[in-house]
Amino acid sequence: MIRLFKVKEKQRELAENANGGSPIKKQSAGELRLHKDISELNLPKSCSISFPNGKDDLMNFEVSIRPDEGYYFGGTFLFSFQVSPIYPHEAPKVKCKTKVYHPNIDLEGNVCLNILREDWKPVLNINTVIYGLYHLFTEPNSEDPLNHDAAAVLRDNPKMFESNVKRAMYGGYVGQTYFPRCM
Repeated sequence: MIRLFKVKEKQRELAENANGGSPIKKQSAGELRLHKDISELNLPKSCSISFPNGKDDLMNFEVSIRPDEGYYFGGTFLFSFQVSPIYPHEAPKVKCKTKVYHPNIDLEGNVCLNILREDWKPVLNINTVIYGLYHLFTEPNSEDPLNHDAAAVLRDNPKMFESNVKRAMYGGYVGQTYFPRCM
C-alpha cells in the first residue's frame, strides 16, 4: 500500500516537471475552512475586506470598518487578521491598525473582544468576528476595558467621552496622546 502512494506521488512530480510547473502546494485544513468562511461572508455595507498580500495569502487580510451610528460614526478603522493554520481551533489574531480612543482597544491596537479570547469556539467564523468588531464601535463596553482611562470617562461622563472620541477622530490630542485623523 505504501509503495502505491509513492508511485502516485512520483507520477505527479513527473507530470508537473513535464509541464514546467511548480509543485502544487497542499492547503491546510485551516486554509480550506478560511476559504469557505470568506466565500460565505455577509458583511454590513460599512465593512470591507482586502488582501494586501494578494489573494494567494488568505491567512493574512485586513478589514475596514466604517460605523454608521454611535460615537464612532464616520470614522474608518482598519484591522489586520492573522489566521493560524490550525484555524478554527484557534481564534484569529486581530489588531487595530488605526490608533483609536476606545475602551476596548488599547493604544497598541490590541482588541478586547471575548470571542477572540476565552469564548472562542471552532463553530465561530470570520463573519462573527467582524460583526463583533463592528459591535465594539456601535456599543463600546466600559466593563471589560483595555484602555482604562477611556472606559472610566465613558462610564462617568458620556458627554466628555463623546467629545474625546470626536477630537481623536478629527486628529488631535486626548490628554497626552495624539491620534491621527481617521475621518
